[in-house]
Amino acid sequence: MFSRINSVGLFGIDSYMIEVEADISNGLPAFDIVGLPDAAVKESRDRVRAAIKNCGFKFPVSRITVNLAPADRKKEGSIYDLPVLLSILKASGQISVSLDNTVVIGEVALDGMLRAVNGVLAIAITAKENGIENLFVPKENAVEAAVVDGLNVYGVESVKELILHLKGEKPIEKQPLTVIKSENNLPVPDFSDVKGQLAAKKAMEIAAAGGHNIILVGPPGSGKSMLAKRLPGIMPDMTFDEAIETTKIHSVAGILDKKEPFVSNRPFRSPHHTVSPAAIAGGGTMPRPGEISLAHNGVLFLDEFPEFRRDVMEALRQPIEDGKVTISRVAGTLTYPSSIMLVAAMNPCPCGFFGHPTRECKCSPQAVHKYLSKISGPMLDRIDLHVEVPPVDYSDLRSNGNEETSAEIKVRVNKARALQAERYKGTGISCNARLTPSLIRKYCILDDEASQYLALSFERLGLSARAYDRILKVARTIADLDGCEIIEKRHIFSAISFRSLDRKYWGA
Repeated sequence: MFSRINSVGLFGIDSYMIEVEADISNGLPAFDIVGLPDAAVKESRDRVRAAIKNCGFKFPVSRITVNLAPADRKKEGSIYDLPVLLSILKASGQISVSLDNTVVIGEVALDGMLRAVNGVLAIAITAKENGIENLFVPKENAVEAAVVDGLNVYGVESVKELILHLKGEKPIEKQPLTVIKSENNLPVPDFSDVKGQLAAKKAMEIAAAGGHNIILVGPPGSGKSMLAKRLPGIMPDMTFDEAIETTKIHSVAGILDKKEPFVSNRPFRSPHHTVSPAAIAGGGTMPRPGEISLAHNGVLFLDEFPEFRRDVMEALRQPIEDGKVTISRVAGTLTYPSSIMLVAAMNPCPCGFFGHPTRECKCSPQAVHKYLSKISGPMLDRIDLHVEVPPVDYSDLRSNGNEETSAEIKVRVNKARALQAERYKGTGISCNARLTPSLIRKYCILDDEASQYLALSFERLGLSARAYDRILKVARTIADLDGCEIIEKRHIFSAISFRSLDRKYWGA
């Protein structure tokens, strides 16, 4: 006897249709799964055998061959347990229901209960794109899958419950469409908590408005981490497409909240400086998303930046430039999106007081040079805003004046992002930081005075071509915050002032 069940396989954040074929024939009892299964898929033989018996069905004492087609693509994970089980029951004649236009996924426990799996949103999207009408998933994954409109999603608790539904004896209620919450509803620290630091706050506003990378340099206790952790509170709300793409990545990584299985707030990832290159960029036999991709459409905060390994810092260079990270392994090559805002914070020397106005630095010149040289020139060149965060004055700390709140700053950021969205409509560009060279020439238009000042600064400061482009992008954002379509001299002056720290500390 032969049967076929539709399922979906995962490859990175993408997925593809799979046919689970089962054949039961005469011969010595055996149970083989073919079609490039990994260890987890092979182990499903034991889970399926136990579940069939514990659910009151008979496990065929025959030669059973299960094929996962297409057979030339690697299959991994436990999502094939349920389709394998159903294909065996159907091939053995114990159930005779039609499963056309239906996709089934889920991990099966030994007692027949279903456990949640990863990557369900990507699976649901693929099912919808291939004309599938019904999707059966574990109960815990139903809310996530129901984000996709036009697909009948059923959350299943056990194999018995599914069989009763398929026979029409006890129908499972269809999962209602999941309503997306677009507003930022997570408690985020407020900028009003930060005393003083007006220049640094302005730089953070510019970074949020244009999606620019930023590095904060200052002594211990000056507020670098405070500023970085408050950045999500002033970033614009995610669009629906951004939220879907981010949720797919988090779903594949298995870090979604089961109660709220949808990422509606911009991610904020802050890995420890002991992180490995594979953890930051992604890796594994079947590559999983790393911190760069988990921060997609959000913020990647690297505190104590020079303490990160050199190979970790260099692994960031291409992704933050291209907006994607490509990982090649024997099993295949995967590309994960990595459109992030990089926020780095560091001290100016090992003791932290190099250049401090009142405290003496105890580091030797060689120690300071060695510490700062941990950050390469090409890496520094890829950061748009270089911001010095000086010590906070006592008068600022004791001040009872009302500091500007995150909500007030966010109004200006949203206004600037709205201008950019309208300007770049149809180009695939979401913010000024993603402008290509051709779009820079088209949209970063300078008046005569600004053009002369930039030409003079380029020669005197010895700027690179990349620094030239990034100054124009930052100036474009500053002009957007001012509501100006033409970039003026004051906008160029401000943009250049945010690229001067490499000359103070790195001696460029």
